[in-house]
Amino acid sequence: MGKRQLDGLVIAVTGGAAGIGRQIAEQAAWAGARVAIGDRNAEAAAATASELGAGMRSYPLDVTDEASFTTFLDDVERDLGPLDVLVNNAGVMWVGPFDAESETATEAMFAVNVLGVIRGIRLAAPRMRERGGGHVVTIASAASKLAPPGEASYAASKHAVLGYLTGVREELRGSGVHISAILPGVVDTALAAGTDTGAAKLLSPDDVAAAVLRVISAPRFITTIPSYVGPLVAVSGLLPQGIRDVLLRRAVPDQVAAAAKADRSGYEKDALG
Repeated sequence: MGKRQLDGLVIAVTGGAAGIGRQIAEQAAWAGARVAIGDRNAEAAAATASELGAGMRSYPLDVTDEASFTTFLDDVERDLGPLDVLVNNAGVMWVGPFDAESETATEAMFAVNVLGVIRGIRLAAPRMRERGGGHVVTIASAASKLAPPGEASYAASKHAVLGYLTGVREELRGSGVHISAILPGVVDTALAAGTDTGAAKLLSPDDVAAAVLRVISAPRFITTIPSYVGPLVAVSGLLPQGIRDVLLRRAVPDQVAAAAKADRSGYEKDALG
C-alpha cells in the first residue's frame, strides 16, 4: 500500500490528555487530521483539547468499561465522521519486585493494557471493516518482546497485546483494515518516571508520535523504537540461552534496582488505584 495523507482523516486517541497520547494528537492535528482524544480524566482531556486547538475534540473515556468505550466511538463518529484511525495508547505500569506487586496493580495493568486494547479493537475494527477500510494503531512496548526485571506483569501484558494483535491481523487480512503495533523503549513520561533505559537512549513522546504518524501514512505491522531493538531480539533468539542471557543483561535495564531509588508512589496511586 502506498503512502496516504493524514489531511481530513478522523483519528481517535485513547489516553490522549498527556504524555505520548497528547503528542500523537498534536502531531496528527498539525498534519490536518480531525482528532478526538479520550481520557478517564475528562477535565485534563478538555484542557488539552482547548490548548491544542485546531478543532480538536475531547471525550471522557474509561477503556476498562465497555459502555464508556462504545459511547466514545459513537460520539466521535457523530461529531467528526466515520473513524479512520483508532490509536490504542492508554496504558499503566507498576515497577518493582514481582513479590511486592499488589493484586490491585496486577489487575489494573491487565484491565487497561490488555483488555482495554482488545475492547477498542473489538468495537472499532468491525465498523471499519464494514466500510472497507481503517487502521488500528496500538502503542505496545519493547516489553512486548523483552521482559525487564521489575516489569514482569507489565511485560506479560504487552506480550499478550502483541499476541492478540498478531491473531486479529490475520483475521482482518484482505478487509482493508490495518493493524499496527508500536514498540518503544523507555519514554520520558510519568508512566516511566524513575526507570532505567538500559543500553538505549531515553525517548521523547515526540519520537513515538512521529512513528505513529509514519505508520498511519504507510501501514506496517511492527515498528520498534529504536529500530535496532527488533534485530537485537531476533538475533538473540538464535543464540544459546547462556549467551542470550549475557547479551540481554547488558542491554535490558534492571528495573528492580531502578525502582528502589525512585519514588513512583504519586503516579502509581493515580494510575493503579
